Amino acid sequence: MSDFEGLRALVTGGASGIGRATAELLAGRGAQVAVLDLDPSSVDKPLLACRADVTDDTSVREAVAAAVAGLGGLDVLVNNAGIGAQGTVEDNDDAEWRRVFDVNVLGMVRTARAALPHLRASAHAAIVNTCSIAATAGLPQRALYSATKGAVYSLTLAMAADHVREGIRVNCVNPGTVDTPWIGRLLDAADDPGAERASLEARQPTGRLVAAAEVAGAIAYLASPLSGATTGTALAVDGGMQGLRLRPAAR
Repeated sequence: MSDFEGLRALVTGGASGIGRATAELLAGRGAQVAVLDLDPSSVDKPLLACRADVTDDTSVREAVAAAVAGLGGLDVLVNNAGIGAQGTVEDNDDAEWRRVFDVNVLGMVRTARAALPHLRASAHAAIVNTCSIAATAGLPQRALYSATKGAVYSLTLAMAADHVREGIRVNCVNPGTVDTPWIGRLLDAADDPGAERASLEARQPTGRLVAAAEVAGAIAYLASPLSGATTGTALAVDGGMQGLRLRPAAR
């Protein structure tokens, strides 16, 4: 496919995981792509690497400006940068709550704020935020993370309403448990990594973790000019976790 031919895209958190898969897919479908990341040293051409700390407004504005200058404009923003958190509402102190919200929510706000003036000049402007199944389903030991992703879901809807008349579409993807480096680190730290992985796989009706490439495909769908009538939508990529209620397997 070449539906992104001639378009310019910016992907935050694009050096690994979902972000890297998305950046490479968009480039493969014809887009010029810039990657914003805290450590973009692993990013190779044709991707344009830009260092940015999404918790720092000046850093974000400078990186977005550099990316736009390098690309010659901006049509697509993929707000993907984020961090994880574990525990119940009691398990993290105020500083950790502020830190995770600063990255997962305000990081998206800062990047969108810097990108919007450039997106307004595009004939095919789209923003896709990486949300989570944690925004719409109660997951154990994820209170802080879930709260940030609930905020991302609501932010997506509000942004879609604010910018639809400017010709800017805003959507989000809600992945289930994705096989990313962060999940790998969680598994490595578990008492029984094999059992923990089996548990994470079993809670998704497909019986496996979601692949980063599958989330990238959903992001590309939402960002594509072919989806010009889609805005204010949350697209689940969760192996059926949100919507399916299967009977126990027959013994």
